Amino acid sequence: MSGLTLQGRNRLRLFGLLSPVTLLIGGFFVAPLLIMAAYSLAEPGMYGGVEWNFYPDSFGRVLGWADGSNEEFDIVYLEIILRSFRIALLTVLVSLLVCYPVAFWVSRLDARKRNFFLFLITLPFFASLIVRLYAWVLILRPSGFLNQFLHHLGINAELDLIYSETAVLIGLVYIFIPFMFLPIYASVEKLDRRLIEASQDLGASRWQTFRKVILPLTMPGVAAGSIIVFIPSLGNFIVPSLLGGAKVLMIGSLVEQQFLAARNWPFGAALAMLLMASVLVFLLLYVRSLSRAEALEGRP
Repeated sequence: MSGLTLQGRNRLRLFGLLSPVTLLIGGFFVAPLLIMAAYSLAEPGMYGGVEWNFYPDSFGRVLGWADGSNEEFDIVYLEIILRSFRIALLTVLVSLLVCYPVAFWVSRLDARKRNFFLFLITLPFFASLIVRLYAWVLILRPSGFLNQFLHHLGINAELDLIYSETAVLIGLVYIFIPFMFLPIYASVEKLDRRLIEASQDLGASRWQTFRKVILPLTMPGVAAGSIIVFIPSLGNFIVPSLLGGAKVLMIGSLVEQQFLAARNWPFGAALAMLLMASVLVFLLLYVRSLSRAEALEGRP
């Protein structure tokens, strides 16, 4: 050990510190991912399970190269994937529109009120997700609390929101609002108010101040919140199952059906791999666009 240079000792120390984390990530992330990839290329068994033969036609059912005899291409799977992306993007947009102004409002409160509102934001984590979603079933169904409240107001409109994309969107926004709010609030809390005052003193309008000062400084929180909300919204299967029923099928519900009901594990694994690949491409494009924007801003 005495013969090692300082750089060598630092490398050994770094290796020792990172080894447990590397093993943890390898054991609980990379290994299941490789198992899923192997199952996606295996042949489905006649009575469930898999036959360990190379069988890429599970992907062909979605992407179009199925052989037509054992597997057939069906456009409905692409429609489900596109619907999942649309609902996930709408969840991000609605959560952002709700959380962004609220984060500024909460940040301007005094310490006691601010801590109280932060506690209210995290309060849903103390209740079961299933219980909270069943509460929304009671609210949104035709004989639920929402229609009863409208009747008490003298409004005779019968809102049939349950088992629709609107109900799924409401449920996803309700679940993921804390995950959007907290990163945005962290960025807003670190915002230097003197920069806003300087912008106004230099004659900038409110819109110019927001676009050139506030938005760029809070963009890390917006980006983090958007990614944290988008990825679990895309693969969520509990909310579509309870609030969407059979009318709103998302890719997470489809994967769950293939593994549990249809017992077609290779096709379920192929759908899961396509979902992960889509998310990875989306994240790479997003990171690349952010890098380009930062490079353009850094040019003289």
